Amino acid sequence: MNPLDARASRTTEKGLLTAAEEALALWGLQGTLSLIKHRENAVFALRTDSGDRFALRIHRAGYHCDEALQSELQWMMALAEAGISVPTVVPTPCGKFFAILDSSALPDARQVDLLAWVEGEQIGTIEEPLEDNPERVRYCYSSLGQLAARLHNHSAQWTLPENFKRHHWDKDGLVGKQPFWGQFWELKRLTDDERGWILQAKDRIAAELGALEKTAECYGMVHADFVPENALLHGEHLQLIDFDDSGFSWYLFELATALYFIQEDKHYELAKRSLIEGYRQHRTLSEEALEKLPLFLAARSLTYLGWAHTREGNPTADEMQEELIERCMKTIKAFLAQ
Repeated sequence: MNPLDARASRTTEKGLLTAAEEALALWGLQGTLSLIKHRENAVFALRTDSGDRFALRIHRAGYHCDEALQSELQWMMALAEAGISVPTVVPTPCGKFFAILDSSALPDARQVDLLAWVEGEQIGTIEEPLEDNPERVRYCYSSLGQLAARLHNHSAQWTLPENFKRHHWDKDGLVGKQPFWGQFWELKRLTDDERGWILQAKDRIAAELGALEKTAECYGMVHADFVPENALLHGEHLQLIDFDDSGFSWYLFELATALYFIQEDKHYELAKRSLIEGYRQHRTLSEEALEKLPLFLAARSLTYLGWAHTREGNPTADEMQEELIERCMKTIKAFLAQ
């Protein structure tokens, strides 16, 4: 078992709740907490005694160093200042964007931050098909494309703060010797035939990514987790959450992530078309550039196998392995057939 997962397996929901209750004092708050998500970080809904609502995040150990988390929150604040719909970062009373919590309820010290509550419903999940409502699919994915374009416009012109540090979803980060999400080709559940296809795809992806430019027009900070469950729709307003995976990459990687888990959906072509049309309302996206979309779908597919590999022994990750492998094989075979 991965050492990070071994620690996580000892981290009970009761322990996380105790730690979250202790963390409230760091913001001078009191209220009621409820765990709403514990796939990677533990996210709690907080309703204070005065009736305000927040999201409290206890970060998993070892994913981001303090400088990287500081940079994530700095970027979110810059996006908010530019009028882009992202969660509002709530600093501690002494002005820090996050705090370090050393609680006896957890096996190690954790980073903790606080965000303003975001109203809305997820436009979908990675496990379930899109809603069988073509007009809603069109609207949601057009809005998602517009949001991506505005985010990328900001990235293209933003001056990075001093000591800004985030990972890169580039050639090395995606298909290098030590990819950011792990050596996907080492996933134990792969058959020899599947591993052969994956290594072939890895080599071709590396060659094609290595030939791409990294100019501000095509490469910069991206959210990197544009999956349906991270887009919340409230009325007609779409807002993005969960910037945990944000880093530097080609902007097309963002669009590939938005489309990856819905490729088998009956509304996929509508969603894809709407995403691209929405994006083009705010940012140029040529047909020539779109020809590289299969490359980024293939690269994205391999990252999820790396995610599963580094979490072997984790019940959620193990349960998803079969589906992740099946999706990956379809995607890379289509890419290699070009």
